[in-house]
Amino acid sequence: MPTTSDDQALLPRTATRRRFLTAGIAGGAVLGLGGLLTACGGSGGSGGSADSTPGGGSSPNQKSVKQGGDDYATVIEKMKGFGTDAAPGVYPRTLKHAMGETVIPARPTRVVVLDTGELDNVVALGIQPVGVVHTDGSKSLPSYLKDKAGSPAAVGTINSLNLEAIAALKPDLILGSQLRAQDQYVQLSKIAPTVFSLRPGYPWKQNFLLNASAFGLEAEAGTQLDAYQAAAAAIGAKLGDKRPTITPLRFMPGRTRLYAELSFIGTILTDVPLPQPGIEQVRELAVEVSPEQIDKADADWIFYGVYGSPSSTNQDAVLGGALWKTLGAVKSGQARPVSDETWFLGLGVMAANAVLTDLKGFVAPGS
Repeated sequence: MPTTSDDQALLPRTATRRRFLTAGIAGGAVLGLGGLLTACGGSGGSGGSADSTPGGGSSPNQKSVKQGGDDYATVIEKMKGFGTDAAPGVYPRTLKHAMGETVIPARPTRVVVLDTGELDNVVALGIQPVGVVHTDGSKSLPSYLKDKAGSPAAVGTINSLNLEAIAALKPDLILGSQLRAQDQYVQLSKIAPTVFSLRPGYPWKQNFLLNASAFGLEAEAGTQLDAYQAAAAAIGAKLGDKRPTITPLRFMPGRTRLYAELSFIGTILTDVPLPQPGIEQVRELAVEVSPEQIDKADADWIFYGVYGSPSSTNQDAVLGGALWKTLGAVKSGQARPVSDETWFLGLGVMAANAVLTDLKGFVAPGS
């Protein structure tokens, strides 16, 4: 997968007071057919994820961040001014974000997160949220976070927020995204200070820094992202010039996707870097294929996940079909199932590190 000079740019440091987010971190995107992500990567996003309408509708402003094309691909550029110039530990602090500016009077202790990326982000910072939303595919906490996330209350789903439940928790911070919940922003802001990224998914690194700035933990987030980048580079160094092609394949209700450059998993492959087949080398979230086109997924390695129940997708039909058995990766034993909640739904640094562990074990053992 082609990279740009910005993909490996250094993270912003906290040596000076200004910690606005920069555009120099690799990222991923949305399906260019106007599809929305339910967890991208979203969980969404991002990101990766299922499609649906977030927050009960869309506006012209939402359209540019949920669809493919130039507007979608410039999300990271638009986030350059997001964040705060407050010194570490200083409150009140003002955060600039997708919906304007929000004043946070004191370091938050009761946070509600409205997507899987925000959940990953706060847990990575050692914070247990008091409220979470779930995806439509699962009504439980992601297994890779359960030991560290505590026991937050459920406050609806990504696409159907329960505002009464959120208010009852008396949060002092709400974290989400414009893509998911723009229509509820005013109501949420009346409950607690609310900070929104533009969207979940491929700008997951920028979103992590934005979320961390609410807690004065930008330096900690930067350190974790540096460690992630070093781990990705170590895999690439182990591979040298022998870099296999990778297809991230996802079975979803009503669709099958090959994830592309502007997706959560796409950013991780870029960071190693590991190339993808030509069909996936597009600045979009994903390419959709029918079961009759599954041969387009062929690569040296195919890693496939399933969103929700496999029975609601065509996974079994595809994997049991004659065409699947003709793929080179299948014949060589290099078509492997992976965790959907990390590869496609995680949208944060902890999920990214889990993906790197998987990649290391499969394509670069010993790195």
